[in-house]
Amino acid sequence: MKSGFTLYTRKELISLLILAALIFLVFPAVLDVFRLNLVGKYLTYAFVAVGLVLCWGYGGILSLGQGLFFGLGGYGMAMFLKLEASTPEATKIQSTPGIPDFMDWNQLTALPGFWQPFHSFPLTLVLMIAVPTAFAWLIGVAMFKRRVGGVYFAIITQALAAILTVLIIGQQGYTGGVNGITDLRTLLGWDIRTDSAKFILYFVNGGLLMAALVACQFVRKSKVGRLLVAMRDKEDRVRFSGYDVANFKIFIFCFAAALCAIGGAMFTLQVGFMSPSFVGIVPSIEMVIFCAVGGRLSLFGAVYGALLVNWAKTSLSESFPELWLFAMGGLFIAVVLAFPNGLAGVYDSVASRIGKRRAAAPEGAPDAPPAPSDLAVPAAAAHRQPAAAAKDDEERLLLGGDRFLGKPAS
Repeated sequence: MKSGFTLYTRKELISLLILAALIFLVFPAVLDVFRLNLVGKYLTYAFVAVGLVLCWGYGGILSLGQGLFFGLGGYGMAMFLKLEASTPEATKIQSTPGIPDFMDWNQLTALPGFWQPFHSFPLTLVLMIAVPTAFAWLIGVAMFKRRVGGVYFAIITQALAAILTVLIIGQQGYTGGVNGITDLRTLLGWDIRTDSAKFILYFVNGGLLMAALVACQFVRKSKVGRLLVAMRDKEDRVRFSGYDVANFKIFIFCFAAALCAIGGAMFTLQVGFMSPSFVGIVPSIEMVIFCAVGGRLSLFGAVYGALLVNWAKTSLSESFPELWLFAMGGLFIAVVLAFPNGLAGVYDSVASRIGKRRAAAPEGAPDAPPAPSDLAVPAAAAHRQPAAAAKDDEERLLLGGDRFLGKPAS
């Protein structure tokens, strides 16, 4: 590690500790198991949001298809859990025992080959991250090597999420179709449907999120993070400096996809099923909203954004089932218009003002009495001629313009 490299400033470390205290102490102490499980579900979306902070906020790569990677990770975990629940003993009433029920309903007589690796839990852990990352790598190579970016890249990723949704629904015999993969019961023989299991999974989910935040912070503070900001602001200048911009974009896009996959896998464990409704265009756009509301330049803000928006979504859907979509849209528009940098931008602005006030007026320091020379304005300055005042204003304007253009003041 290079000398002078600091992973967290004092302010960032305090923010991390506050977030950890909320997740591991406050929420478990004040919420029942049902509500705590809901918060755990919200935190699975935070994996996507913090990935978008690096990808979109720092790299300038807006992806509207993150639900694609979230769904692939979730389906990977769901496939293992479904196979574990589909033992020959548990499915002996089927025409073909030992395969998932939806395959039997669709008259499949053998387990498809691409399902076979998911009999192994270690291999499942590898595949549920490797497959979405490899898919992101293919998209990145196809797009970034050809310098496709901006709104075109966003539309393409959105289209890919829609295509995967159609494929999942259309291949009902292999994926469960529109219902998804349901009736997930155990993880390595451990019943994940009990209250105690949900409680433990919540803490596992929170621990993985903390690890993801540390990994994202490391990337942000490293040379890669600085290059991401440079590419976002002046991509051509970075390219002319000898860096392969496409490779850096591919890396950060794949990194964000891996985080999405982890979030999707934990979502499956927390909720107990996975369906195409979490893969398509609508959930992908909602994931961008989490990041935008929290602040696309703040890792901690993205987590709070995911918690706040999902809490509002749950509350509004319970109280106003017919109007909650309009309320959610209005909330997003209001936050974006009023606070372009999200909630984190509001916090930074308030903290900066408080800091300036404290610096200007140190606590406990008595106000100094004005000096005699400050009480009276010299007559010469008070009665300047209009021409002299105009000349002074013109000189100040010229000096300010020189500073704006980067010219030395004469």
